[in-house]
Amino acid sequence: MCTENSGHFDNPGLRHPQVPSTAFLDATSDLIEARVTAAQKAQGEQELRLDAYPQQQELWAAVDSYVARIQRDLDFIVEDLHAHPELAFEEVRSQQVLAKVLKDHGHHVELGVYGVSTAFESSVQTPGFDADKDPSIVIMAEYDALPEIGHACGHNIIAASGVGAYLAAAKVLSSQAAEGIEGRIVLQGTPAEEGHTGKEYMIRGGSLEGIDAAVMIHGFGYDIASHAWVGRRSATVRFHGVAAHASSQPYMGKNALDAASLAYQGLGLFRQQMPPSDRLHAIITQGGHRPSIIPAEATMELYVRSLGVDTMMDISQRVNEIVEGAALMAGCGFEIQWDPHPMSLPVRNNPSMAARWADTQTQRGRVALPEGTVPDTLAASTDFGNVSQRVPGIHPMVKVSPDDVALHTEAFAAWAKTPEAKKAAADSAVGLAQVTLDLLADAPLLAQAKSEFELAGGVVAVDDLIA
Repeated sequence: MCTENSGHFDNPGLRHPQVPSTAFLDATSDLIEARVTAAQKAQGEQELRLDAYPQQQELWAAVDSYVARIQRDLDFIVEDLHAHPELAFEEVRSQQVLAKVLKDHGHHVELGVYGVSTAFESSVQTPGFDADKDPSIVIMAEYDALPEIGHACGHNIIAASGVGAYLAAAKVLSSQAAEGIEGRIVLQGTPAEEGHTGKEYMIRGGSLEGIDAAVMIHGFGYDIASHAWVGRRSATVRFHGVAAHASSQPYMGKNALDAASLAYQGLGLFRQQMPPSDRLHAIITQGGHRPSIIPAEATMELYVRSLGVDTMMDISQRVNEIVEGAALMAGCGFEIQWDPHPMSLPVRNNPSMAARWADTQTQRGRVALPEGTVPDTLAASTDFGNVSQRVPGIHPMVKVSPDDVALHTEAFAAWAKTPEAKKAAADSAVGLAQVTLDLLADAPLLAQAKSEFELAGGVVAVDDLIA
């Protein structure tokens, strides 16, 4: 506190930050609660009909039964990966654990596929499969963790659900109940989602060649059939100035920290003109070593996020211009390096596939909320966006925790090993397997999904955006 007269601090010790207001989150929570209630009521008034194709009811029942038989395997994956978290591109143990589960069930597993050493793939196809006319569906499983807080994004649950879905769909596809259905089911272990865009590296290695659609899930505080995920780019900016003694010859210096400070302020002002769902965050990681020396070097790290590919690229261009302007004002040079790892694109959720997913969760006792129930301002980024811009795909959310528990927190990490997490893995395995089989057996569903994909813009490739 300051004294009334002196203007000096009576207590120069620690000052605690203000506690952030929860008013916005409280209002958002009330809005979501009202929407959830309406969605639950609407679903309760609808009759679930399993008659999209002749065998649908029988195949769905077979999936339910098989996932119940392998529940112990799914629980093991949830627990084991949670207890042994591994960072991006270091998931050697996790890869081996998942491969062993698959091999124990009689499946061949190829490791180190598509140029990524900790990736893997397994696939099954019907005896009469013709790659030129029969569909191929990929189920994806993530298993990398976060520094210090482990599986705080629930990738252990994603891995269990993906493996479980593949085992169930493969088993049912080979049964008499699926007679007459032709197709191929692929499981891809996709490492390094956290900050490294592992799926894009795999795409560049050919992982989606011959694939017609892709499915995976993500744990969350809500069940959502279709939720917004923003694209993300990262950049490192280095400002180059001229060092000088800050007291005796300041006029001989060019202050790189001034350039970084001007850029930081410029980015902050630019946010006023950004769409409300888009994000721009930056930090200054280097700005000098001693107050008496004008900094010759300063470094910024920043992220750009957007719900749209075009807006993400537009924001990136404005960042370039702001950085250049800041450097000019400070008389400094600069360099900006975009995407040390490939950018992640916004997720394009396929409406028809998402609707079929919602049906699978209804028969598991869940209500998969429709798009827009949870505001798109509550969005993160994932490299599944890159997949969904190449082929029709879904990335539904499955409730694991209370709705006020955020991803990438110690609290969510704690929930990711609970009975709720194991139930989420089983329900997701059932849902993914059922959607996968439907995409093979229900030709109009796959045709509609492909039509919607084209209407939404068709294929968007990262390499084309930066060419």
